[in-house]
Amino acid sequence: MIIDTHLHLIYRQRLSYPWLADVPPLNADFTYETYAREARRLGISAALHMEVDVAEADIEAETVMVEELGKAPGSLLVGAIAACRPESPDFPAYLDRVRANPFVLGFRRVLHVEPDELSEGPLFRENIRRLGGTGLNFDLCVLPHQIEKAIALADLAPDVSFVLDHCGVPDVKSGGYDAWKGPVAEIARRPNVTVKLSGLPAYGAENWTLEDMKPYFAHVVESFGFSRMVWGSDWPVCTLGGGLSTWVGATQALLSGVSPDDTTRVLAGNARRLWKLA
Repeated sequence: MIIDTHLHLIYRQRLSYPWLADVPPLNADFTYETYAREARRLGISAALHMEVDVAEADIEAETVMVEELGKAPGSLLVGAIAACRPESPDFPAYLDRVRANPFVLGFRRVLHVEPDELSEGPLFRENIRRLGGTGLNFDLCVLPHQIEKAIALADLAPDVSFVLDHCGVPDVKSGGYDAWKGPVAEIARRPNVTVKLSGLPAYGAENWTLEDMKPYFAHVVESFGFSRMVWGSDWPVCTLGGGLSTWVGATQALLSGVSPDDTTRVLAGNARRLWKLA
């Protein structure tokens, strides 16, 4: 069975998503029901909702909405990675509210569309350190040239678990392997960082093939090993590169020569451990 650690849900009537206007293929409703129908057929048994960079005023409303969906009988949703603003002086109070809600398992602040210096601010870094001892992980969504900023965060907060989203966002389409491989290998030296096998279909050419993905997969395996790798669909963003079924099939092909134990770790076991899932 598979635990999806990176599911986005979009309900435009309930929440505001300013960035969708710039991505017409995703500027639509992507509901839990649509996802779950396909996910169950693929063997996905549980999913974590990943924040969708809603308008700042809607951050807590997004968590409320997802938790409601998670309470429905038989729901695949078992937790949420909530949005946050570590650069804000209001973060400590927000953290206290979140810690009271066991449905929230971690945070993410999208950084790959923000100025590089955002994560270098003293308040941002102080607030990231506040996650130590809370059991809440922090997802890092950064471009290859920003991985050095992510490394700085991991070093500043060694008792916080970080997850590098989308294998470090390589530019698969334009052959960005060389610019990406060094930073990924360097951040992998930090034992408090796990890599997320996700996102690659959206970064490939429209007609990408499994051969395009193999070097990137091989490098994250070499850098992180199978004990620090989790899987995510990045639905519905993965629809830009073939869709959920295509990505699950490609993942299974990439893992075809891997031992059953390591395959289980990547698809479910590591996620259970990292987010303390039942």
